[in-house]
Amino acid sequence: MPDILSIIAKYGYSSLFAALLMEALGLPIPGALALLAAGAASAAGVMHPALAFGVAIGAMLTGDIALYITGRHSGWALLGFLCGLSLSPEVCILRSAKWFYKRGRTTLLFAKFLPGVNTMAPPLAGSMHMRVSQFLRFDFGGVLLYSLAYGALGYLFRDVFRLIAGGLQAFSRAVAWVIFVGVIGFVCYRAWLYGRHRLNRFVRRVSASDVEARLKLEGAPDIIIADVRSHGYYDEGEQRVQGSIRIEPNNLDAFIETLPKDTPIYLYCT
Repeated sequence: MPDILSIIAKYGYSSLFAALLMEALGLPIPGALALLAAGAASAAGVMHPALAFGVAIGAMLTGDIALYITGRHSGWALLGFLCGLSLSPEVCILRSAKWFYKRGRTTLLFAKFLPGVNTMAPPLAGSMHMRVSQFLRFDFGGVLLYSLAYGALGYLFRDVFRLIAGGLQAFSRAVAWVIFVGVIGFVCYRAWLYGRHRLNRFVRRVSASDVEARLKLEGAPDIIIADVRSHGYYDEGEQRVQGSIRIEPNNLDAFIETLPKDTPIYLYCT
């Protein structure tokens, strides 16, 4: 029996629950592979399909609800931490926010299928103060689609999955070394990136008091103050710095050509 099916057979539903819970919480665990294995194990009679399906849904909902609640109370702190683990934190946050900007709450229906967005969607929804009932409804729909898609594939193509898993088992030691080297390389890359582009050198910052002083200074050249808070953190009723303009960060192309090239621009966000 292939290695991953052996784990399912030995530890049963607890291994499925743990794998999907860890993936939902942002750990690099292949939840899709766990669902494929559960589907194949169900077809082989190792697991009961309905019970495995219920365990999978329960695990992912538990992780998503935990991130939603944490995001609701911590806001950008949790989002910054999760995206800090990625190679490009800014792209990580903006990509997730862009999905919400374009598709709104329906993002939750497909977030599980999108690497990066899958972990960011629940805390992003929480930090945007999406209603609990609305979040649960759409997140449950997304979890249901994800579980059905991969579980059904594992169930229908059990023999193909066993063949693939068996091949992976033969190369498990080599794969382990590749993963180990990859982790070391990632850590070294992050250290190099931090040294080269530290925030205080990469982004020029100015205090609010300095901007205020410049605005009060007679004869000073005009400046532009722009509110670039992401969609969900800004609406028509939000308070803004007096005299500032609104620029939607997910739609920058529409604004770039309209901005003067010889005027200092100060940006503020969440």
